[in-house]
Amino acid sequence: MIRPAQRRELAVKAVAMKGVSIALACRAFDVSETCYRYSPKLDGENELIADLLLGLTAAR
Repeated sequence: MIRPAQRRELAVKAVAMKGVSIALACRAFDVSETCYRYSPKLDGENELIADLLLGLTAAR
């Protein structure tokens, strides 16, 4: 089974490389258009939290 992130990536590639519409790519790969258009924004605080979580995981 393909994970949602992989399906989104396939949809993005189909739009970029084959010129299909976003709506068609989303339907074909079972991805919502909201998910397709979402791009997470990382800032310094998110990096700090991620580093802290990685440190805690490594300490266990």
